[in-house]
Amino acid sequence: MFKKGDFILLAGIAAAIIAGILLQFAGKESAGHHKVAVIRQGDTVLHTIDLDAVKEQRRIQIDGDYHNTILVENGRIRYELSDCPDKVCVKTGWLDKPSLTAACLPNRTIVKVTGENDELDVRIR
Repeated sequence: MFKKGDFILLAGIAAAIIAGILLQFAGKESAGHHKVAVIRQGDTVLHTIDLDAVKEQRRIQIDGDYHNTILVENGRIRYELSDCPDKVCVKTGWLDKPSLTAACLPNRTIVKVTGENDELDVRIR
């Protein structure tokens, strides 16, 4: 059936896979990027928030054709309430990783989480 060399080969492949997984997680932690949320309405940036620096929960009201309430906590952000017709924005839930996005198209608002920490205009503490 299996020879000694087969077991050595399988052990080497398993070790390489485990090392790759560990390096991937270690790389994310050591990258040092803060999670930054950018809130836009149309072409205008309303808020840029360093999510890792948030100390207390905060709500942000956005008015327009409809009204959105955005909830900000340490490390995450979400649409909490909206009076738009379909409420897809609220159903999206928490955004807590870079590249996640939620939008309220009727109110033309977008919340996007990035992994960068460039030129913050609002620091919520």
